[in-house]
Amino acid sequence: MFPRRHLLRSFPLAAAALALRPRLFADSSAPVATTTSGRVSGLYDSGINTFHGIPYGADTATTRFQPPKPAAPWPGIRPCITTPTRAPQLTPDRPSRATDNIEPGTQSEDCLYLNVFTPALRDHGKRPVLVYFHGGAYNNGSVNSPLYDGTRLCQRGNVVVVTVNHRLNAFGYLYLGNLGLPEFASSGNVGMLDLVLALQWVRNNIAEFGGDPSRVLIFGQSGGGAKCATLMAMPAASGLFHRVMTMSGQQVKGQSVDIASARTKIIFDKLGITTANLSTLKTLPMETIQAAARSVSSDWLPVVDHVVLPRDPFTPDAPSLSAHVPMILGNVHDETAVPDRDPAGHPLTWATAPAALQNAVAQYLGPVTAESAVAKFRSIHPDYSPIDVVIAAATAFRAWPGQVLEAEHRASDPVSQPHTWVYQMDWHRTGGRAMHTIDIPFMFDNLAAAPAQVGTDLAAAQPLATAMSQMLVYYAATGNPNNSGIPHWPAYSLQHRDTMLWNTPPRIAQDPRGDERRFAAASPYRQPGTY
Repeated sequence: MFPRRHLLRSFPLAAAALALRPRLFADSSAPVATTTSGRVSGLYDSGINTFHGIPYGADTATTRFQPPKPAAPWPGIRPCITTPTRAPQLTPDRPSRATDNIEPGTQSEDCLYLNVFTPALRDHGKRPVLVYFHGGAYNNGSVNSPLYDGTRLCQRGNVVVVTVNHRLNAFGYLYLGNLGLPEFASSGNVGMLDLVLALQWVRNNIAEFGGDPSRVLIFGQSGGGAKCATLMAMPAASGLFHRVMTMSGQQVKGQSVDIASARTKIIFDKLGITTANLSTLKTLPMETIQAAARSVSSDWLPVVDHVVLPRDPFTPDAPSLSAHVPMILGNVHDETAVPDRDPAGHPLTWATAPAALQNAVAQYLGPVTAESAVAKFRSIHPDYSPIDVVIAAATAFRAWPGQVLEAEHRASDPVSQPHTWVYQMDWHRTGGRAMHTIDIPFMFDNLAAAPAQVGTDLAAAQPLATAMSQMLVYYAATGNPNNSGIPHWPAYSLQHRDTMLWNTPPRIAQDPRGDERRFAAASPYRQPGTY
C-alpha cells in the first residue's frame, strides 16, 4: 500500500547545502555522550549536537530471523559523525531515471543504528523526544536522507529528535514460526522488535541527550506510519511511547500465519531450503536472500503470530492497549499517483479515464465499476479534468480508506476519541499536486531538502512549514496539537469529522470530501498482503 518514491530529486544539492553549514570538528569541542554501550562523539552543527549512526543493536547477521540484541559495549569513544548503514533493500539500488538518486549508506545486515539531534547534553532539560520511522513500506528505505535532519525541529521547539534504521523485507518479516523452533518463534516480526529495541534505547539513554523518556512521540510517513500503528497493538512496545502521529501510513490488518507461511514456502523453494538443511539460512549470503525476497510479491508485512503481534492492529477495532495514547492521523489530498497518459501516450480523456482508474486500483474497487466511479467523481467535481477525477477516485478507494477506518475506530472508543485528531495535506506547489510524501518536508521544516516537491519559492511555503513543525513539537510536548499558531483543532468525532486542512492558511473543515468517502465505502477496504 505504500509505494516508495525517491523523495529527493536533487539529493546532491541538498547534501551539499547541509555540508556547508558550520561545524566544529576539533576533539576539544566535539560533543561526547555516554550510552549504555559506551561513549560516543558527534558534531556541533548550527547550535545543535548531532550524532549519526549510534548503534542501538548488534549486527543482525548474528541474529538473522531472530529478535535483536542490544549493541555490545565498546571501549573508548566511538565517533558517530557519518551516515550509518542501511538495511538490505528489496528494490535494487539503481536510479530509475537520470534525476533519481540513491540514499547514502551501504546496505548491510549490521543496520541497527539511530541518529540523535539535541540542543544540549546532560542538562536535565527533559525535552520532548520525537522518534521517526522511515517509509518505504516494510521493504525499503532509511533515515539517511537530509530530509530527516532534525536540526531545524530542535531549533524550533527545543526538542530531541531520533531517527531509526531497522530490518526490512524478508530479513525483518520472514515467518518461520511454524517450524517449531523457539529461536524463530518471533521471526515474522523481528523488524518490529528492532523498533521496540530502539525505543528501549531511547528510554534508557535519552536523558543523557537532554530528553524526557516520559514524553516520547513516535511518528512516521507511509510505511513508517504503518509501523507506528502496528506498535500500538504490540504488548512489547506498551509504555515506550506516549503520543503517535501517522502520515499517509496505516496498518489496518497484519498478515495471517497462513499467508505468511505460504510466502515462506515460496522463499524456501527458491533457496533450496528444507528441514534437513535449515541451518543454512543463517549462513546464506545477504544478496541471496534479497534475490529470493524480490521474487515474491512486495507485500512484506508484520505477521499476526500471537507471539509478538497478538491481533490485527486496527481490526475489528482500535487496540485497547493504546486507547489512552494520543494519536494524529494524516493523509494527503492526492495520495495515489496515476499516469496522466494512456498506454499510447495520449492525455487521458473521459473515454479513457475508466481504464486508467481500473489499471490503477482494480483490486480496491470491489463491486464498484470504474465507469461508475468516474461518473460519480465527475458529478462531485464538475470542474475536474479526466486526470483530476482519476486521481481523486484512486485516492478515495486505495490510499485513504485505511486512515478513515483507523480514525473511525478511535472515534468510536470513548477513551481514545478525545485524544484523536485528523489532518489532510492540501498544499501543493504551482502546477503540482498534494502527492504522497509532500507533508514530510513541512513537518521537519526542511523545505530546502525537497525541491521537487516544494519548488523554488520557499518563502511561499515557509509559513505552512512553520505552522506544521510548530504543531509537531507542541504535540510532542503536551499530547495535544493545539497551539496559538493554528486554528483550534477539535478532536475527531463521527458526528463532525473535524479535519485540519494544511494549506496557506490552515483551516478546519468538517468531513471534507465526505461525498467521496461515502461512495468509496461501498467497496470494503482490503489491505494488500492480507488476503
